[in-house]
Amino acid sequence: MQTASLLLTTYDNLLGSLDGWLAKAAEHADGDALLTRRLVEDMFPLARQIRFACNLPGEAMAAVAGAGFSSSDIDDETLSAARERVGATRALVAGWRKTPFGADDAPVEFSLANGMTFDLDTQSYVRDWALPQFYFHLMSAYAILRSAGVPLGKADYVGFMFQYLRRPPAD
Repeated sequence: MQTASLLLTTYDNLLGSLDGWLAKAAEHADGDALLTRRLVEDMFPLARQIRFACNLPGEAMAAVAGAGFSSSDIDDETLSAARERVGATRALVAGWRKTPFGADDAPVEFSLANGMTFDLDTQSYVRDWALPQFYFHLMSAYAILRSAGVPLGKADYVGFMFQYLRRPPAD
């Protein structure tokens, strides 16, 4: 299934970026206190954004492949613990590469805590829910760190792209 491969590669790449951001955050003067920072009062703090970004890959895999997964409801209290969570999530993503997936048009049903239930096919679920939700929480974490003065830039966001950098021909 092409959609699942895209999903897993995206999760791995961007969780790797998140780990790099957290490594830089650990060097920041505010350190672990950054986990309580918010962009605005009615948004979740950094710790919750990280938790959600790490829960979403498992929730997506449970929806599209029936993989077992239980979302965490505990926020990390240290940047070190948050990095461990990211690493554990990346390990889960790597393990799911061997998971048999159904077709892109296989039905997916998912429900939100407020009682709303959605019926989609796998491709629509990945495109319209799984990836947008992941990006939202990932970019909220990025924005919180940037607003706190952690020195992040575009290269930190897409650092995985450097593997594709064209090298000049050797003389």
